[in-house]
Amino acid sequence: MSPLPDIPVDSALARLFSQAEVQAEATWFSLPGGQTLFAVGDRSDQLYYVRAGRLGAFRREPGNEVQFLGVIRPGEPAGEMSLIADAPHSADVVALRDSEIIAVPRDVFLAACEAEPDVMIELAKLMMLRSRQAVTRGGMGEPSVFGFASLGQFGALRPLVERLAREIARLDYSVTCIGAEAQSAPTEWFSDVERVHDFVLYVAEAADGGWRHVVARQVDRLFQVGRGDRDPPKPAAAAALASPLQAQRLVDLILVHPPDTSRPSGSEAWLDAAEPARLFHLRRDHDPDVERIARVLTGQSVGLVLSGGGARAYAHVGAVRALRERGVPIDFVGGVSMGAIIAAGVAMGWDDAEMERRIREAFVDSSPLTDIAVPLLAMTHGMMVNERLAHHFGDTQIADLWLPFFCLSSNLTTGAYQMHRRGLLWKALRASISLPGILPPWTDDNNVLVDGAVMKNFPADVMRASQLGPIVGVDVTAGRSITADDVARPASVWRWLWSGQWRRGPPIVSLLMRAATVSTSRDLMAAREATDLLVLPEVSKVEIRDFGAYAPAVAEGYRATIEALDKLGRPVQALRRRPSLEEQAAQKPQAGLAR
Repeated sequence: MSPLPDIPVDSALARLFSQAEVQAEATWFSLPGGQTLFAVGDRSDQLYYVRAGRLGAFRREPGNEVQFLGVIRPGEPAGEMSLIADAPHSADVVALRDSEIIAVPRDVFLAACEAEPDVMIELAKLMMLRSRQAVTRGGMGEPSVFGFASLGQFGALRPLVERLAREIARLDYSVTCIGAEAQSAPTEWFSDVERVHDFVLYVAEAADGGWRHVVARQVDRLFQVGRGDRDPPKPAAAAALASPLQAQRLVDLILVHPPDTSRPSGSEAWLDAAEPARLFHLRRDHDPDVERIARVLTGQSVGLVLSGGGARAYAHVGAVRALRERGVPIDFVGGVSMGAIIAAGVAMGWDDAEMERRIREAFVDSSPLTDIAVPLLAMTHGMMVNERLAHHFGDTQIADLWLPFFCLSSNLTTGAYQMHRRGLLWKALRASISLPGILPPWTDDNNVLVDGAVMKNFPADVMRASQLGPIVGVDVTAGRSITADDVARPASVWRWLWSGQWRRGPPIVSLLMRAATVSTSRDLMAAREATDLLVLPEVSKVEIRDFGAYAPAVAEGYRATIEALDKLGRPVQALRRRPSLEEQAAQKPQAGLAR
């Protein structure tokens, strides 16, 4: 067993490790990047202390999505909650880079705490902070060291990364951009650079050789950068650089396009080659795209989540209009059912006028639910819905949208929600709006897909797994549900037909739609807790099947969003803004006086 290395005594926990009794029983070992320190369900019998390197905490969410919980940095413990609770570990902890770990047996740690009671107070504060951040889905340690590596025949990458660095500096952070000139630097040099800068951007050009692999093992997250107007490299080339971050879904892809690109194309092939966790598009020399990536890096990107809700989801159009009017950037977008259709319009780049024109044409001017069928699978054939979705979204692939987009459907075959982040957009939307009993289910291979609202009608928590920035959620399910009047049998079927009310569908449509979009209070609470700005339009007066009630729903969505924005004391993108190192240093004396 190697003797324990020196540890800076700058905390109660560090002082504990200076005790002779602890040093006699503790072990010191290296954990190579990509290796697991402990996994979910493992027995908790040691406290771990990170001396050098960085660890990442992960949890697998329903739907098989890996959620990145945060970074554990030098001087911080790992596994303290499970150790004190004497319970199995609840997350996987993996080395993000080559790390040095000191481990102390549980009984030795608890005995040492009697001589250092401040340790428990320090750990209690840390556990409360991490628990609070887990509830709000905020990272317990946000990534700050990023790598950028060219993929395929890209050309010079450093000018682009330096442009990102300037944008980060404009957001009042200290940042440095480092290339292959640091290849032979000692480990301590990297640690010093990362300690004195808010953000560190490492750049690896195509010809940098060994430096590319150093970068892949030195960062919290890796961005591979390719030319969107060229064919991707072979998958093996992308995978070789990204390992071991790839296994933890910490590798993203940026495709850079010529300035005059109207819409990306061929991005699916890049997804097959690189298998990224996220895909971003960037037009060269286009400032808004660079600003978006800078917000992603600094945790200030804004995600917009739109719930399902039949005709009430028209309120989302008004919400989007209000956000744009107030200058709120939209960097990620996702939704369910009718909310997914509005979200897709945002990701397509439709402005307010085009959004209104297309939604009116597809749903308002004439209902797409009038192709009544013998109800073997559903009340309608669904062909009119298919035709309208295909007309308005064409052959657009989800991967070719300017904004990262997802929608959800409910997979009756697997019994879990299904996330759609690639494939034909209109087909994903068709699956997401397939209300059981109203539209025939959508089939994908052997899977039967129905409306996403059946299993998750407000997926703000799903958005949280994709990005660390603030989330704006618009939920139209809070209003009054259907009443007995809504499902009453028409007094006269002939009068009902003559009046044209049949175009809204029979009362059973309201019953089926509402039954399919009811969320449990637990699921709804979890989703709403994941939002930083929650908008609840009052749309109870809009009948859920009244697809002609466009104007009042849009107006209420706009009003509710403006009202919610007016209550904020700062811009939406700053709601989760992390303090800079300079700001933290300035706050320390004040925090001491407050105690």
